[in-house]
Amino acid sequence: MKYNSYPKRDVIKNYFPVPNEIFNLGLRAGEIALYAFLLKCEDRKTFKCWPSYKTISKALNITKNTVKTYVDKLCEKQLITVEYTYIFTKDGKKRNGSLMYTIRPIQEAINYDVVKQFERNALAVKKAELEKKFQKYMDSKTESAG
Repeated sequence: MKYNSYPKRDVIKNYFPVPNEIFNLGLRAGEIALYAFLLKCEDRKTFKCWPSYKTISKALNITKNTVKTYVDKLCEKQLITVEYTYIFTKDGKKRNGSLMYTIRPIQEAINYDVVKQFERNALAVKKAELEKKFQKYMDSKTESAG
């Protein structure tokens, strides 16, 4: 009998796909970890999930403030959207619920990243042009003064 030290893995069960493109968007490791955690938690039909900051911070071993920072970054980069939810207590009072995260299509984040790259490149070209003009101006000032 052949001994196999590795357990047999079910291809679908307990796994979830992470888009390869996520590694090309300039995200920090913690942002990728948060994105992957949200993918793990999401409902595959609605693309929504509701983990609290406390749940996320425990799972990723980071502070709640860091979770908020990473959530804001993922929203800014068009990877997720965040909506506030509310619950009603037994006595009818409205209370804040957990945030509802929606995982957006990866293509939207890629398109947003491409637009941002074009904007950064356009600014760099403009800056180089202005520096060149300034240098010409400074050179003409030194020639006329000397």
